[in-house]
Amino acid sequence: MVTYAPARLYEEIAYIAYHFHWQREDILDLSHRERQQWVREIARINTRVSEGG
Repeated sequence: MVTYAPARLYEEIAYIAYHFHWQREDILDLSHRERQQWVREIARINTRVSEGG
């Protein structure tokens, strides 16, 4: 079993909640893989917006 660093989990929750305004419980219901996918997608959106595209 792989353990997941609590600090990293809090970062993911905060990042997704801040950008998508999802509730903590909804984010925790996502699998680790799904949370990582959303974090990557948010980062991609932020990059595109900051580059003006």
